[in-house]
Amino acid sequence: MMLMVKEVVMLFLLLLLLLLLLIMMLMMIMMMMMVVVMMMMMMMMMMMMMMMMMMMMMMMMMMMMMMMMMMMMIMIMMIIIITIVIVIFFRQKVVLSILNNFR
Repeated sequence: MMLMVKEVVMLFLLLLLLLLLLIMMLMMIMMMMMVVVMMMMMMMMMMMMMMMMMMMMMMMMMMMMMMMMMMMMIMIMMIIIITIVIVIFFRQKVVLSILNNFR
């Protein structure tokens, strides 16, 4: 009788141990899955951030390019205006000198 009880108890304990092990395994798997999911989420976030950063950089570059273009245009305009003014002045001088010569 006692032997039977002992065996039953042993079996019960073994079963409990197995169950515990299974639960532990499940927990581990769940944890791993969670970690993987977290990693994936982090990666996604990083990718999004990178994309955002890239977009921002692109926008900044575009803005810089636009500014440079504007500056170049302004410079060209200034040069053209200056040349025109100089030409006009010279012409007036030339005209004056010619008039003087004619006189």
